[in-house]
Amino acid sequence: MSSDDPSNAPVKRDAREAVREKAQLVHAKQSRMRIIRRSLLGVAALAVVAVIAGSLVWVVSSNASKPQLSPANVVDNGFAISSVTGATGQADAERGMTEATPAPAEVSPNVTLAEPAQSDAAVDIRVYIDYLSEGSRTFQMANMKQLASWVDDGSASLTYYPVAMLSAKSNGTKYSLRAASAAACVATHSQETFFTYTNELLTKQPDVDADGMSDKELADLAQASGVIEPKIVRECIEEARFAAWAREATDRALKGIPDTDGLALTGTPTVLVNGEPYVGALDDPAEFAQFVMTLASDKYYEETNPTPTPTPTP
Repeated sequence: MSSDDPSNAPVKRDAREAVREKAQLVHAKQSRMRIIRRSLLGVAALAVVAVIAGSLVWVVSSNASKPQLSPANVVDNGFAISSVTGATGQADAERGMTEATPAPAEVSPNVTLAEPAQSDAAVDIRVYIDYLSEGSRTFQMANMKQLASWVDDGSASLTYYPVAMLSAKSNGTKYSLRAASAAACVATHSQETFFTYTNELLTKQPDVDADGMSDKELADLAQASGVIEPKIVRECIEEARFAAWAREATDRALKGIPDTDGLALTGTPTVLVNGEPYVGALDDPAEFAQFVMTLASDKYYEETNPTPTPTPTP
C-alpha cells in the first residue's frame, strides 16, 4: 500500500497557507508598531528640541534684560573713603603696637596739607590693593593712622581700588577675587565701614598659597566691622555678586590707570598721589608723609601763584 495518499495534499496546503497568513499578519503588526514607535520618537524629539530652544531663548532674553552687576558708590572702579571712624583703634589692637613703634601722628603732627580757601583737598591719594598682597598689607598697616587723619581733617581725599592679581595664589579658592568682591559689597551697602573692612581684611590677611577665608568668614568679618544691613551684605558676599566686576576692574587697570601719564597696574600696592606714583618704602610712614607733603606744597603754590598769561605785544 502506497503512503502517497492524495487526500492528504489539500490539508498540507491549507496548513501552509494558514502559517503564511499568520506570518504576514505578524509582520504587518510589527511594521505598524515600528511606524508608531518612529512617530512617537519623532514627536518626542521635536518636543525636546522645542523645550531646548525655548530654554535658550529664555536664557538669552533673561541675560539681555538683566544688567551686569556692578557695585554702587564706585568711580573709575574705586571707592572713595567717606568715614574712618573706629578703623585705627581696631588696627592698632591687632598690630599690638608698642611705644617703640612710631605713630604717624609723630611723623606728621597736625599737618594740614591744604588751605581750605584754595582747595577741598591738597592731595588726591589713590591706592590699588590686592587683599592677598603682602605689600598692600605692609603699606596699610604703616600708614593707616596718618591716612585716616588726613581724610578726617579734609587735607586729602583717599580712594581704594580693590583688584585681584593674586587669584591663582590660594589653592584654587580665588581668595583675592572673592575678597575684592566682598569689599565691593561693603562699599555698596555700607560705605561708611569700607575703610574699617579694608583694614580688617589686610590685618587678617592669609598666607599666600593658603586657602584664605571662606565666603562665610568674609561675611562674618564684615559684620564684625559694623556694617549696616548685615543680612544684605552677607548675602552679597556669600553669593560673590561682584566677582565678575572685580575681574574686569583688574583687567582694565592692567591696561591703563585713568588720569595718569600712561601708567598701568604692574603690582600691588600701587599708590598714586596727585597722579604721581610713590616708589618709596612701603613700611616707612615718614617717607610717605614727606612725599605727600611735597606734592601738597607743589599744588598749593601752583594755586596761589598761577603762571601769568603772557600779554600780547601790540
